[in-house]
Amino acid sequence: MKKIFLLGLIAVAGLSSCDKVENAYPPAPPGSGGYELYPDGDSTHYADNAKPTFTANANTDRNVMIEDFTGHKCVFCPAAAHEAENIEAANPGRVFISTIHSGPGGIGNFQIVDVPGGYVHDFTCTEGIEIGLHLGDNLSGSPFTSNPSGTISRFDSGSGYPITAPSNWNSTTASILTANDLKVNIQSDKNYYPSTRGLFLHTEVEILDGSLSNELRIVVQLHEDSIIAPQTLPSADDTQDGTVDGKDELYVHREVLRACIDGKALGAELDAAHLDGNGKYYFDYIYELPAQYEADNAHLLIYVRDAVTEEIYQVIKQKIQ
Repeated sequence: MKKIFLLGLIAVAGLSSCDKVENAYPPAPPGSGGYELYPDGDSTHYADNAKPTFTANANTDRNVMIEDFTGHKCVFCPAAAHEAENIEAANPGRVFISTIHSGPGGIGNFQIVDVPGGYVHDFTCTEGIEIGLHLGDNLSGSPFTSNPSGTISRFDSGSGYPITAPSNWNSTTASILTANDLKVNIQSDKNYYPSTRGLFLHTEVEILDGSLSNELRIVVQLHEDSIIAPQTLPSADDTQDGTVDGKDELYVHREVLRACIDGKALGAELDAAHLDGNGKYYFDYIYELPAQYEADNAHLLIYVRDAVTEEIYQVIKQKIQ
């Protein structure tokens, strides 16, 4: 998979102020992706002609992110997935799902590729495994001990942990949406060039609650909208493929985490290097969309998390095409 080239704010400003130089690509590791993915010119041309600008963010709503830790061989996971999908459908534009194929210890029996058993699709990714471990085995006392399990914006509803059972997802979501306590605002824009598969993402983060004192991090996740592949179901269930054998060959896996586009599962710090004079943080990314993903069947989730409490203060969705 091609990696990300992340532009610092100061570097971008410098490029936009210099004289135009043909093919003036910024340094990037070989194959990492850079302005060679911009088909219309060089970095200066992009800054002058293609880079979006942000107006004041008028959003006043806090959105919710459901993290669903699952596995294609987990018999009870489809019910949890349907619960998340129902919550999302009931709150359009306010609730977003990140389906993470990981157990508390990373890849377990529920996530393995089992070729003889017909489970040949690998839904796991490096960043998903890291998140699973971070909230599972690596978090002392975590109630994330098996699949299915999840988080609702990693909100601690009283247990002392961000993890909660699917039975609590609806009520916790409703509580956050009703309170609508918007502490962080995010907006994004992008350019996508099909000829090079180059995705240029631009984000703005605004801290609205001045009392936030912990380290904050921005995370950008790539998701596939839907994948049709086998899924274990309770043996008594009628499955979509018309059999009652405990495996649905035509199961639709939705909102599947495939990567974090900068490779940072826990995000990049909102630091002085990305702080502009207007008091807002700007992160710009260049990413080559891997060939195995279709732009019209993929999207990004962009969120800001508290590096101490884990709470996700805001999440937005950015379509690629």
